[in-house]
Amino acid sequence: MSMIIERLAVIGVGLIGGSFARALREAGTVGTIIGIDTDRDNLSQALTLGIVDEVAHDAAEGVRDAQAVFISVPVCSIPMVVRAIAPFLPSGCIVSDGGSVKSAIVHECETLMPPGCFFIGGHPIAGTEHSGATAAFATLFTGKRCILTPTPATDAGAYDTMARLWQSAGANVCSMEPEHHDRIFAEISHLPHVVAYSLVHAVGTADVEGENVLSYTAGGFRDFTRIASSDPIMWRDIALMNRGALLASIDGFSASLAELRQRIDHSDSAALAEFFTIAKQFRDGIL
Repeated sequence: MSMIIERLAVIGVGLIGGSFARALREAGTVGTIIGIDTDRDNLSQALTLGIVDEVAHDAAEGVRDAQAVFISVPVCSIPMVVRAIAPFLPSGCIVSDGGSVKSAIVHECETLMPPGCFFIGGHPIAGTEHSGATAAFATLFTGKRCILTPTPATDAGAYDTMARLWQSAGANVCSMEPEHHDRIFAEISHLPHVVAYSLVHAVGTADVEGENVLSYTAGGFRDFTRIASSDPIMWRDIALMNRGALLASIDGFSASLAELRQRIDHSDSAALAEFFTIAKQFRDGIL
């Protein structure tokens, strides 16, 4: 593929930021990649592994000549990062992010852009429970969806450039209004994570005659709760930033769990079978 941009700055060279850099390098669509990270050991690993070509410990210096900046840090920190780098962005620079909450980020970051620079919200639907530069790999986004969240203020050319970058990384790009994105992902991503954390917390603190209950877990429990091994700080920030939509999702889940509890309490065999059958049909239908 042909070059899309000459210089890309990646702020937060972990699983997502590092994999984006690796994918673009393999595709040949980016020239020089500058890595920026507060964790100096992680940044050194990114340089050693060839994920980035240069490193900068000062974000302002790192973005100075960049044509695009990709920010992959905990979501509550994204506006703070954009505010810090905005005065140093060159004219025409495109800033984007990989956060899984969009409304608050997009609306604040758009207002922070200096004249001639553009913010495009993004969310690649890919990941693992691992983190850091050593977890990054070039095929993470292959065949996965990446949602871009333009607004009426979005520059068409900047949007097209970000879409082509993600496509060159192997992603299938689609667009979505930021608030709509947050309502959907509260249901299908944020709720499952907080449920997994809550389940492990409940089982881990359960007192069953002094037994360590978790020592008896097998494949099913481990598979179901795998996402509770994700970065707690990242998920703390997601829960806080998407608070309204997530609380509505938790309320819906609580109502469903209460309904299931009632059917078990009433020993209602037919109602239980119906509940499980409907859930199975929903689950089988997404595969």
